[in-house]
Amino acid sequence: MKKIVLSFIICHLSLVSAGAQKQWSLRECCNYAVEHNISIKEQENKCRQQELSLSTARNSRLPDLTGSVSQSFSFGRGLTSDNTYTNTNTSNTSFGLNTSIPLFTGFQIPNEIKLNQLNLEAATADLEKAKDDIRMQVAKAYVQILYDMEIADVANRQIEIDSAQVARLEAFVKNGKAAEAELSQQKATLAKSRLTATQAVNDYRLAILTLTQLLELPTPDGFAIERPSQEELDALANVGLLGPDQIYAEALGVKPQILSQQLKLKGAEHSIKIAKAGNYPTLSLGGGIGTNYYTTSGFESEKFGKQLENNFSQSLGLNLSIPIFNRFKTRNNIRNAKIDHETQQLRLEDVKKTLYKEIQQVYYNAQNAQSKEKSAYEALLSSKDAFQLMQAKYENGKATITEFNESKNNYLKSESDLVQARYENLYQHALIDFYRGRELDF
Repeated sequence: MKKIVLSFIICHLSLVSAGAQKQWSLRECCNYAVEHNISIKEQENKCRQQELSLSTARNSRLPDLTGSVSQSFSFGRGLTSDNTYTNTNTSNTSFGLNTSIPLFTGFQIPNEIKLNQLNLEAATADLEKAKDDIRMQVAKAYVQILYDMEIADVANRQIEIDSAQVARLEAFVKNGKAAEAELSQQKATLAKSRLTATQAVNDYRLAILTLTQLLELPTPDGFAIERPSQEELDALANVGLLGPDQIYAEALGVKPQILSQQLKLKGAEHSIKIAKAGNYPTLSLGGGIGTNYYTTSGFESEKFGKQLENNFSQSLGLNLSIPIFNRFKTRNNIRNAKIDHETQQLRLEDVKKTLYKEIQQVYYNAQNAQSKEKSAYEALLSSKDAFQLMQAKYENGKATITEFNESKNNYLKSESDLVQARYENLYQHALIDFYRGRELDF
């Protein structure tokens, strides 16, 4: 009897020992995972890169400024100022500053700015999609823990029933009211129940490990989650469901994967305009200042500072570039941009269809889970009544231990079926709300 009690305590403590620890709600788990997930951090870096690309595009309207310094030497015969040739050595030092301002680029710059703005918004939507993905993974792992906890509780109740029967039979054997074979059979049943409970606890621990790894926690030790109340679970059995078309209509306006593809489609339109800019002339304003210092061997040169002052020059000009023929490069760029636009349209349609298929699947899964929960509850009531009747018959000697165990197993299986249906219903309802743009929580 001591071994039986000890086994029950060890099995049960693994589930309830975390009760003194902080219990995580689903919302807390989702928020923590979003904050610490490495893939999400990588997507955040992509957003930062897009911000820099947008800044570069906006700054392309500004004038540029370049400085230059050159030094040259020449040797050998050369023409002198008196129109004769002689062997001379000369050196030339020059300094300059030049700038140019784009005045007209065939609308390329404003379209590049708009394209990068759309790319930034699309990257932000992709970031939200990555967050949604990790939230769904967390919710699935969270529900798995709840399910495994309930299954472990069922297994513990099975140990309690079998332990009580072993103790009862041991007393009967001592009094000569039961055979040793019957006691041995019940002990074997108890051992099998202990094995089932051990497996249930192991499944629970692995589910905890899976969730803590999603949260990027260093260890699962001391981690525990909140259980939804029985009232909340029971209420889901009769909750009305929106049709898939209604859910889809709401999802189109809120899901980030749709927004991302819509933004990329708009960006593809601006890419066509950028390619068409190659057909337009470009106009820029340029200017510069410069000076130089010059020396010739055999001739006296003015001092360095004086020459720089005397040779100082300024320039200002307009540069108009008119495209005439560039080997069909612009034409092919436009065609490629149009093909990219068509491809992006297909991607948007594909994402929409994928979303609708996901919603259909979740809707029918929720319907099935709801129906299964109702059926499982009715089956539990029937098997419970049957077990109680069989237990009374067995205690009065009108049923065998085999009949008793069979009735007990049917009862406990119906409990497990109800737990599975209940948490599947919980998960599918949470997904429906999630597709409608609500936060994952229960």
